Amino acid sequence: MPSEFSGKHVTVAGLGVSGVPAAKVLHGLGAHVTVVNDGADERARTQAAELEALGVTVRLGDGAASDSGSAAGLPEGTELIVTAPGWKPTKPLFAAAEQAGVPVWGDVELAWRLRGHGGRKAAPWLAVTGTNGKTTTVQMLASILDAAGLRTAAVGNIGVSLLDAVTGDTEYDVLAVELSSYQLHWAPSLRAHSAVVLNLAADHLDWHGSMEAYAADKGRVYEGNQVACVYNVADRATEDLVRAADVEEGCRAVGFTLGTPGPSQLGVVEGLLVDRAFVEDRHKNAQELAEVSDVNPPAPHNIANALAAAALARAYGVPAAAVRDGLRAFTPDAHRIAHVADVDGVAYVDDSKATNTHAAEASLAAYESIVWIAGGLAKGATFDELVAGAAKRLRGAVLIGADRALIREALTRHAPEVPVVDLDRTDTGAMPQAVQEARRLAEPGDTVLLAPACASMDMFTNYNKRGDAFAEAVRELGA
Repeated sequence: MPSEFSGKHVTVAGLGVSGVPAAKVLHGLGAHVTVVNDGADERARTQAAELEALGVTVRLGDGAASDSGSAAGLPEGTELIVTAPGWKPTKPLFAAAEQAGVPVWGDVELAWRLRGHGGRKAAPWLAVTGTNGKTTTVQMLASILDAAGLRTAAVGNIGVSLLDAVTGDTEYDVLAVELSSYQLHWAPSLRAHSAVVLNLAADHLDWHGSMEAYAADKGRVYEGNQVACVYNVADRATEDLVRAADVEEGCRAVGFTLGTPGPSQLGVVEGLLVDRAFVEDRHKNAQELAEVSDVNPPAPHNIANALAAAALARAYGVPAAAVRDGLRAFTPDAHRIAHVADVDGVAYVDDSKATNTHAAEASLAAYESIVWIAGGLAKGATFDELVAGAAKRLRGAVLIGADRALIREALTRHAPEVPVVDLDRTDTGAMPQAVQEARRLAEPGDTVLLAPACASMDMFTNYNKRGDAFAEAVRELGA
């Protein structure tokens, strides 16, 4: 049976984890697909060869989006652009598309429109976005849904293609979907069953252009929600996004809080995770969901993640016992506030995933006495608020990376009594030295915490490699 894409000329912007599946799916649906990609490295050439073997046209390198027979830089005949989420809206290709009246979708938009294609079940989406905590929350949610006996998967920005999920052989009951601000920007018709914005802090402003534009793209996740818009009581900006959203009639605002929940909220009471949103007579009744100790690890920001996941699951009708069982079964990914070892009475914790100040703030709040290893690429961030808030918890600080001076200056201003070791190096070998210096500063009962508040690319391929280097250096301490 012909699809709406049969014979359609579609340009896919970008290769990678989203572009390649998009090109394959569109080609399989009968579209004439041209892929354009700025880079031409070995990985791109390998992906291009794979697609070209299927009959897809691929253009690599600068200027790949243009051809001499096209108007305004669009490949000739383009009727639709499907873009990788990382391509900035300011790309000339998109200006040309707007001028020519050509729509631009992201791979998430394409996946949304293909739900139910070919007679498959159109599984509802429970969507998660926010500056920090998205992946952990989506994984917790999937674990809870699985504990309820539902066929589910954690997909989206988590690295599992949504296109594969909606067009593959497995028919899911419901999907736990992580969405970045980039993906939401290019997904105008997405309408989730229920969704949450976990938190909002300045991030990716070079891509979005302003905090207002970044928040607006995050807020798109609430548009058209059917059952619940879940927000963070401690972050008023998330509630403001709910108020601004155009939702289906009957959709409710549901808050989560680390304090005692009010009606239509989930929260914490005497070591218990409690639901006062999805119960009969929520003004008088509450439902115990789990114990705080069921959350791994039970750091404050991770308890908040668990409450957000529980709220989405409860919005879908999951019983309380499945929330408890799913949280108990959940194991967090590496480099997310992961306890590496105890050496001489000092705990060593790897939170290399704390790549911005908001994430580092949550990590620092989880411990009482800290020797902090921080630094890397600041991405335009400032550190005064972070340091001022954590100053009383800091036993010492060890700074690494290209922009460590920004953190050192903030420490001088807001925590002048805290001893600081400034390692003037940006090679990978700096990590073992940083761990040794942290050991020297730490006393029994302290936590040596890698929470860099910065990106890793000045020293390491990614935050995973940075965390691995930290863990290896810690293991050498105890050898």
